[in-house]
Amino acid sequence: MNTVNTLRRSTVLAILLAGACMPAYAQEANDAAGVGAPEPSPTPDTLGSDGLQVQRTTAGGSAPTDSTSGLEDIVVTATRREERLQDVPVTVTAITSQSLASADVSTTRTLTQVIPGFIGGRNMGVAQPVIRGVSSTGTSVGDEPNVATYIDGVYQPESAANWIDLVEVDRVEVLRGPQGTVFGRNATGGLVNVITPDPKFDFSGKVSARYGRMRNEANDYDLRAYFTGGLTEKIAADFAGLFRKNDGYIKDLVNGGEVGDQRVIDVRSKLLFQPSDTAKIVLTGEYFDQSSTTNAPQTLRGNAFGKRFPGVILPTGAWQASLSYEPVLDLHRWNAALRTQFQFENFNLETTTGYLNLRWVQDTDLDATNIALASIPAVFRSESISQEIRLLSTGSGRFQWIVGGYFFQWGGSSTLDVIQRTSPTVPFVTTRFEPELDGRSFAGFAEGTYELASSLFLTLGGRYTTEKRSFEQVLNGVNLFGKVSNTVKKWTYRAAVRYNFADDANIYASYGTGFKSGVYNMLGPSPIPVKPETIEAAEVGIKADPLDWLRTNLSIYRYDYKNLQLVSRAENGSFVLQNAATAEIYGGEFEVTIAPSRDLNLRGSTAYSHARYSDFPAAQSFFPLPLGGNQVTAADASGNVMTRAPKWTFSVGADWGHDFEAGRLGASLNVFHSTKVYYDFQNIFFQKAYTLLNGSVSWATNDELWKLTLAVSNITNAKVLQTMRVGGLGTDGFYEPPRKIAIGIERKF
Repeated sequence: MNTVNTLRRSTVLAILLAGACMPAYAQEANDAAGVGAPEPSPTPDTLGSDGLQVQRTTAGGSAPTDSTSGLEDIVVTATRREERLQDVPVTVTAITSQSLASADVSTTRTLTQVIPGFIGGRNMGVAQPVIRGVSSTGTSVGDEPNVATYIDGVYQPESAANWIDLVEVDRVEVLRGPQGTVFGRNATGGLVNVITPDPKFDFSGKVSARYGRMRNEANDYDLRAYFTGGLTEKIAADFAGLFRKNDGYIKDLVNGGEVGDQRVIDVRSKLLFQPSDTAKIVLTGEYFDQSSTTNAPQTLRGNAFGKRFPGVILPTGAWQASLSYEPVLDLHRWNAALRTQFQFENFNLETTTGYLNLRWVQDTDLDATNIALASIPAVFRSESISQEIRLLSTGSGRFQWIVGGYFFQWGGSSTLDVIQRTSPTVPFVTTRFEPELDGRSFAGFAEGTYELASSLFLTLGGRYTTEKRSFEQVLNGVNLFGKVSNTVKKWTYRAAVRYNFADDANIYASYGTGFKSGVYNMLGPSPIPVKPETIEAAEVGIKADPLDWLRTNLSIYRYDYKNLQLVSRAENGSFVLQNAATAEIYGGEFEVTIAPSRDLNLRGSTAYSHARYSDFPAAQSFFPLPLGGNQVTAADASGNVMTRAPKWTFSVGADWGHDFEAGRLGASLNVFHSTKVYYDFQNIFFQKAYTLLNGSVSWATNDELWKLTLAVSNITNAKVLQTMRVGGLGTDGFYEPPRKIAIGIERKF
């Protein structure tokens, strides 16, 4: 494929460019589903985990001194330089590895339970995160999410590749609101940045094993290892590995046994070269392999076209499936990244190169019944390269700045067969789509923060992006229109004011924009892309640590969202890609952390969202039919609640520990509650309000080398839909895993 060859040449070129920048030295089923800018800081002594300057002082310049409090002073990279979480004029939640483990959050999708305003959505094998009602519904290669995902600051473009296991992480940062300046690309709703540790020169490591059981006697195995150490005085390396496997817990009503099994292998290694105190080069490689039948949908409320025919078998409870095709969801992903950071007298130079190669195989029963009516076997292939170069000011002056350039190129193809018939007595009709898509984007950006007066800071930034996308569609062996292209050029910008009214408290206000360029429908015959979507966001917030054991953060926002790009199912089993004209979103989040000592940490958050389609006159809509299935028609959805945008979500967590003579006893509890979640534009199909509860107890030796854990996830065995699919053949969905009880052991070195 010419696109792939071009990408490989670009990969080599980008790495050479990076090198050129271096000096010579990333319920039951029926009950659960309803129908009808930075503070100036001194030049750092060392480079941080992402190679950026580290701000360790408080807003007033004093370092935290209370060692009895359990309140953590978290450093984040929300503005592309490392700063204290409480100093950043951006709504960002940072979760440390310890807090992730306490809440039993092991993937980016399950961040839902600890991040206010965040929903970890999915569609089959495609990750579709939602922040403040802004979400992606696309499943096409190249139709990147508008909630961007990064690993160590390296952009991860493909939705299918963003099922990220949190194998060994320092923290996860979730930024809410458009990040149109320093991050830019498709961060319309916000972004998720997973920060993993860089290698260390002192040897350390840990291994852990966990065994769990779920319903239907399903076993769950989880093995993890992490090691790091120096190879020479200037070179260090690490290794992180994961093997995870669970038996099927979804009862197969047709063949007996179970489906829903999954096997994951994830291996990542970094090589650190630090030739001096002012230079750092990190090379990362990762391989991810998944084999699963987790795409086993089940009919909800008996709404299936297949129930019109004799012999149909329909689920009567959660975690059941009645399928005529064996589901397949296999994924193979290769990642590589090269990050360099160099300190000079008044600025730092940083480069980031990323490479992704993805192959994704899927076969899904489209009507979700044992009556063989429709399926969609598909193979997806994608390859991409990104390159970013940044210059950042250092020192303690009143003006701090960052300038940079970004290049991104991708190419992909697919072979998809939509196999269907209207009755089990007539032959199948197969429609084969063989699309090819590729694109190239360039961007330049700059942002500066100036201290107008004592403790009063003004931030201004802008980004200019030019992007070209190309599309070619072959339908049943016939090239429909040759290769078509579309170019979009766009300015985005951000302004923010921050005032530090106390040493550990500030108030800020910001206004920013973001956009996602027009995309093509991979499963359609049209040569015309949808319009780019744009967002304008106003926000005010307050961050305060009124006591050395109390942290409170509040933010209020309002969005003007235009030309939303939305994907829904067509009557023939393919997909429709369309623009919703406008949407209005406003709301707020409140987070509080109480940590009077290292023995007790309490955290809570709540998020309110009013998310409505203001103008959506011809929405792809579905209305249940008495005999089963849905009538598919265009209908006005103006004024309706946006999909996957619950009005309220709440999260409460508690970590307790106590030292005994023989060791330390710990206990954790995390509760998440969401109000109703809609999955269609007409607000007919929804998940009822639900609550998820996770908990654990642990015992660690005094030297902290050994740790035993007993953990229970989904304690109440709540029937909660991960997603709901609505189409002409009916309504089906996938449930969160049932209750799991697991025991684990960890050994540190």
